[in-house]
Amino acid sequence: MPKKVIDGLTVLIDRLICVGFEDCVTAAPAAFVMDGDGVADFADGAEGTPGAAVLEAARACPVDAIVVLDPEGKQLHP
Repeated sequence: MPKKVIDGLTVLIDRLICVGFEDCVTAAPAAFVMDGDGVADFADGAEGTPGAAVLEAARACPVDAIVVLDPEGKQLHP
């Protein structure tokens, strides 16, 4: 799973369950893009995205393909 630390939050994308609805891209286009296979990936410069936007994008995903952990490792979503 691709992983990045964004605004202190650890963000993981489960590319095996992403089905390409693009809700994450709509919610946080600075953080997420769709790759050539129609699967979510991190955008270049995603690290500069506010944590609140990343959490909103994760919550928008209908299949919970984005996992967000706080700085202590506590799972915030899903």
